[in-house]
Amino acid sequence: MAAGERADRGDTGARGAQLERLVRVVDRLRADCPWDAAQTHRTLVKHLIEESAELVDAIEVGSDDDLREELGDVLMQVVLHARIAEEDGLFTIDDVAAATADKLIARHPHVFAGEGVPEDLDTAWELRKRAVKHRDSCLDGIAGSLPTLARAAKTAQRLDNGGPDGVPFAAEPITSVEAGVRVLRLVQRAQASGVDIDQAVRDATRAWEDEIRAAEEP
Repeated sequence: MAAGERADRGDTGARGAQLERLVRVVDRLRADCPWDAAQTHRTLVKHLIEESAELVDAIEVGSDDDLREELGDVLMQVVLHARIAEEDGLFTIDDVAAATADKLIARHPHVFAGEGVPEDLDTAWELRKRAVKHRDSCLDGIAGSLPTLARAAKTAQRLDNGGPDGVPFAAEPITSVEAGVRVLRLVQRAQASGVDIDQAVRDATRAWEDEIRAAEEP
């Protein structure tokens, strides 16, 4: 890119300069564009979900240009939400960035505080997170709006990384290909049998979560 083109884009050459420019652009949109000015956190939820799904597509089957574009669309959602919060006197985009940086530093003492690298990084991460958020259960904080399979997978991750002992956990090794094929076959069998597979997994996951919470009780 030529120097003149960089100047037209407000590019100073420093990393983060264009992020500052994006913040200014969003500020202008909130002030002068009727659609952007009318948006709230709730009205933007569907757009965040759509943009996140498009980012997943770009990662899995898209080009590098697709990935850059979709990352930008998700970033725009973050900046817009932060701008709305700033207008409400809650926090700014700088507060969001600062809190994230502080959290990453606190949860990586083996990088920033000279501690040894934990043998199980995933479990160490979950235990630090639980302590900071004062969570009583390893399942606390799992988003209820997660898709069914993602919620089941998150429950399994929490149980595997610092959950209570004695809860059934099928730990037999399996490859990603085998896992995909077996899940797909179960979907097919459920369809042929008239079973709502999504509801069935939700029910089974909820029962499993109840079992985990019961095992955590003193």
